[in-house]
Amino acid sequence: MQLASFNETALRRNIAWVQLLGLCPLLAVSENLIHALALSTASAVVLICSAVIVSLLRTFISDALRLPALVVVISTFTTLITMLIESLSWSLYAAIALYFQIIVTNCMILGRLQSVAIRSRLAEAFTDAVYTATGFLFAITALTVARVLIGLALPLAEQPVGAFIIAGVLLALVQKVFREPRKTSEDFRDTASQQS
Repeated sequence: MQLASFNETALRRNIAWVQLLGLCPLLAVSENLIHALALSTASAVVLICSAVIVSLLRTFISDALRLPALVVVISTFTTLITMLIESLSWSLYAAIALYFQIIVTNCMILGRLQSVAIRSRLAEAFTDAVYTATGFLFAITALTVARVLIGLALPLAEQPVGAFIIAGVLLALVQKVFREPRKTSEDFRDTASQQS
């Protein structure tokens, strides 16, 4: 597997805005920047640590046991990070404890482990995890900042329905900016004439 660039992984194929994974925590905690940063950091730690372990153990994980093995690795790091946050900041833990605990079911993490870490060497798995986590941080921060700023003028932005509307608008903007240009029939004719 060739190592993907930061631009490709974190921006053009952003895990949340382009691949539409990990949207539940994204929408759930985006009303408060501290909560959003805490959850994205916790998710990043779980993703990066899990990717490293899975990459190191990839030759020992059989196809039949792949999913249970990945879930055990993810749940171990989720439990550790949840206990750490609980011990460091009880108020933060109490505010969004449920979302810390369900990191284990985050499609973003399991998806990257199955598609990249289980097939890659350590450096590639680590880099992909860092880039993916950074893209998730970008997405959750953008949504949170947008909700807070729009909420100053329009209280609907602070409500769950506002999160869906703003997320939809941001998703459309990202798709517009990073979408590959569509080839027209003239482009196909030009390509065919160049090859002949």
